[in-house]
Amino acid sequence: MQIPKPLTIRLNDSDNVVVARGDVIAGTEIPEEQIVCLDQISSGHKIATSDLKAGESIRKYGQIIGFASREIRAGEHVHLHNIEIKEFDRDYAIGADVTDKRVAEIEPATFKGIVREDGRIATRNYIGIISTVNCSASVSKFIAEYFRGEALADFPDVDGVVAISHGTGCACSTSDENFEFLLNTIAGYARHPNFAGILLVALGCEAMQIDTLIQRGNLKKSPFFQTMTIQNSGGTRKSLQEGIERIRSILPQANKVERQPVSAAHLKLGLQCGGSDAYSGITANPALGGAVDILVQQGGTAILGETPEIYGAEHLLTRRAVSRVVGQKLIDRIRWWETYTTMHNAKMDNNPSPGNKDGGLTTILEKSLGAVAKGGTTRLIEVYKYAQPVTAKGLVFMDTPGYDPVSLTGMVAGGANIIAFTTGRGSVYGCKPVPSIKLATNSPMYTHMQDDMDINCGETIDGKTTVAEMGDRIFRFILQVASGEKTRSEIHGIGNDEFV
Repeated sequence: MQIPKPLTIRLNDSDNVVVARGDVIAGTEIPEEQIVCLDQISSGHKIATSDLKAGESIRKYGQIIGFASREIRAGEHVHLHNIEIKEFDRDYAIGADVTDKRVAEIEPATFKGIVREDGRIATRNYIGIISTVNCSASVSKFIAEYFRGEALADFPDVDGVVAISHGTGCACSTSDENFEFLLNTIAGYARHPNFAGILLVALGCEAMQIDTLIQRGNLKKSPFFQTMTIQNSGGTRKSLQEGIERIRSILPQANKVERQPVSAAHLKLGLQCGGSDAYSGITANPALGGAVDILVQQGGTAILGETPEIYGAEHLLTRRAVSRVVGQKLIDRIRWWETYTTMHNAKMDNNPSPGNKDGGLTTILEKSLGAVAKGGTTRLIEVYKYAQPVTAKGLVFMDTPGYDPVSLTGMVAGGANIIAFTTGRGSVYGCKPVPSIKLATNSPMYTHMQDDMDINCGETIDGKTTVAEMGDRIFRFILQVASGEKTRSEIHGIGNDEFV
């Protein structure tokens, strides 16, 4: 006789809420918690397991996710109408949980990478056309458009020609942090190993001057790093023709690549969650964290980000920091965001988004506790500012905003050569020149959006596999994609407009 699945999911013995495994009708008895559900509860939403007084802390994952804004009865729906955020102390305990914990011994992993002449390892082989300023964005796109379709038929080993354009680069100070971020981001893309060649396109009179970018971005002109200005070239039409000819000069050599086995230690994995739901922190994020633990053991790098979306869970990372300096760097970035939001009459808990809330996430604390699970269980090695080159091996953190395209643009600029993106509501993000793997948190969404999802982590809730087994599956798929297998977003051609 088959034992029926529990109606709810308990994540920690100390929790006073559980998560509905599916839709639960009011009046339903929940035997595993010895309560009766008092409300209609949607899948992924929370149910109180005991009576709670107003002001009492609400715990999930064994951590505080908010406080009862009124009395809550056992069996009642716990969500926006009865949870509030209050300030409370967190024990940062820098380094307290640092261990040399390793997953089971495994054979050294490899993938078929592209080895550049200078030794850098690529997972894709694009040519990039980068705008210095919004005023050169259209010309950059026109040049890239020319090389769509049959124009690359004679160059089958070139993955494409992609325009990297943006909406700034002028009418700004050249000595503030915003300019530094833009310069570092453009320079990071220009240096990215997934680009076999770069054409930098300027207007000519903008604040982001080519000479400044080359000097401060540690770049160097060569046959595979070329520059041009629209004003010097004689306008749009002449610039378009010149740009086409410059790309043509790069293509033959760019096509001369051959994938070869290289160590998984060369992988830099960008970690992102977007369109999250209550299952993100239960299925996809911890499974991805398992893959991160394997990657780190193999000598690779994983980049965790979205500072506003680890808010309230940062203490779980500081406890794993390898030094007081690294732990304090993370705390300093949290404090920066607190100051920034206060300056703009905003709050750190303006998150989750409407879609997140529909999916069962109530507070930023709850969302953050699920989000940090992407980082696995290993030591936090370093903390970087936005778009800084990532040189450390292991789990690192980059200070990025929660907005997915902006966050991942910074990680790619920092050197990420592959992306793992968890989603519960259904994101369709793509990122040229870096492949983006979509990890679905639940089976209904995976089935509904199967053309956009690469792996269904909802199988862990369905009882078909464990989180650990899913983590191993994700790691093996990362190796396949790094070796050239296309992700769903790549098949759709998504990624031309996600540089933000």
